[in-house]
Amino acid sequence: MKATGIVRRIDDLGRVVIPKEIRRTMRIREGDPLEIYTAGDGEVIFKKYSPIGELAPVAVQYAEAMIKHTSCPVVICDRDHCVAAAGITRREVLERRISAELEELVESRATYILGDTATQPLKALEGFDRAVSVAVPILSAGDLTGAVVMLTPDDGAKPTETDISLTKVAALFLGKQMEE
Repeated sequence: MKATGIVRRIDDLGRVVIPKEIRRTMRIREGDPLEIYTAGDGEVIFKKYSPIGELAPVAVQYAEAMIKHTSCPVVICDRDHCVAAAGITRREVLERRISAELEELVESRATYILGDTATQPLKALEGFDRAVSVAVPILSAGDLTGAVVMLTPDDGAKPTETDISLTKVAALFLGKQMEE
């Protein structure tokens, strides 16, 4: 754990304010769910809750099924990090933060298709050079929870209609899984 040097008091309703700098750094937005953990030595730990992270085993299986029908690697992300991948080394991408560009796209709830309107390739993850071919936000009960991202294939080919459809279906499926 890293000390920040910031001290806050609890108000009469039991609330504590998380400083803006920490919210920005940790990408905590208004309305984001936080899990609360306690330790025996008096520590209280807040951790961002990721509904898509709960579905990571299912997400991995879905990504692996997708890769069998396309030559494009697939990553499935929550609103902050990659939680599942197929077609690339998982160790290389799991837990990496999504790029600011992808985060902005997902927040707008827009679908991205390479070559559609974009002039420059969209990077999927911080510190990872592979560009996005198709990105579709995952919505669950109207709430934005993440994205299914198909990366560009090794040959750099544009996405096919099948690639686009597979990505859209994956996002719909994972959104429905979270509703149950």
